[in-house]
Amino acid sequence: MDRLSSMNAFVKAAELGSFSAAAEVLQISSQLVGKHVHHLEQRLGMRLLNRTTRRQSLTDFGRSFYERAKIILAEVEHAENLAAEAQASPSGRLRINAPVSFGMQQLAVHLPEYMKAFPEVSVELTLSNRTVDLIDEGYDAVFRVGQLADSGLIARPLAPYRLVLCAAPDYLAAHGPLNTPWDLQTHECLGFAHTELRTQWTFDGPDGWIVVAVSGRLMVDHGEPLLCAALAGLGILLQPLELVRKHLATGELVALLPDYQVPTRPLHILYAPDRRITPKLRSFLDFAIATFGQEA
Repeated sequence: MDRLSSMNAFVKAAELGSFSAAAEVLQISSQLVGKHVHHLEQRLGMRLLNRTTRRQSLTDFGRSFYERAKIILAEVEHAENLAAEAQASPSGRLRINAPVSFGMQQLAVHLPEYMKAFPEVSVELTLSNRTVDLIDEGYDAVFRVGQLADSGLIARPLAPYRLVLCAAPDYLAAHGPLNTPWDLQTHECLGFAHTELRTQWTFDGPDGWIVVAVSGRLMVDHGEPLLCAALAGLGILLQPLELVRKHLATGELVALLPDYQVPTRPLHILYAPDRRITPKLRSFLDFAIATFGQEA
């Protein structure tokens, strides 16, 4: 006989107090309930129930086995529910957070593709350059740029975030060219108010790594206002490629120091380890990895 079916029959008989009551709930005969319990006792080599013509009661071993059996059956049911959920259509509200420039220049461009593919999912997207608390603020998933702290969240790596050093031709005409990263110390550098980019910029050149202290009159916590300042000839910009790509193509901005590479920054999508992977979250994780992942 099937072990789980026998275990389920025993648990119902123990909870309801008789084979007949268990049989009614399970929609089988009371004789079959008895066979299931007898099969378990033979397999275990221990008596589970003390039975008389009028009543039944759990043995000491039966009481211990009952508690363990309930846990096992609950876990089996949970596992079967997970399988059912995995086959279900994604639906419900999905709360996502992303850095501003990535959210505007990349995620917002591709998000309609996801929403067309999954019409029963509604998306609440917030853009912020601060580090949000995924658990306390109730997000399903967050995108994060830069080195990760040990937060206990599950992180899926995406394609690294590439930064570009550039400036408007008018600025370069007025202030002179750059030959090495050290020349930045005499230039107006447009400051990004998050992470180490606020005060220092790092490069990988012919002679190895260089870290240069930078300063300027403008400090902003979003990349878009810095882009406006750079286009107006106010200073030198270090921002994501996606933010400046079209302006490089039109010549409004000029890439600087081609012999010195700006290190890429890690990009991850994070979610809680104890959060059940619902169809809506699974579908969005798959979308993010396919769209922004290493192989995208």
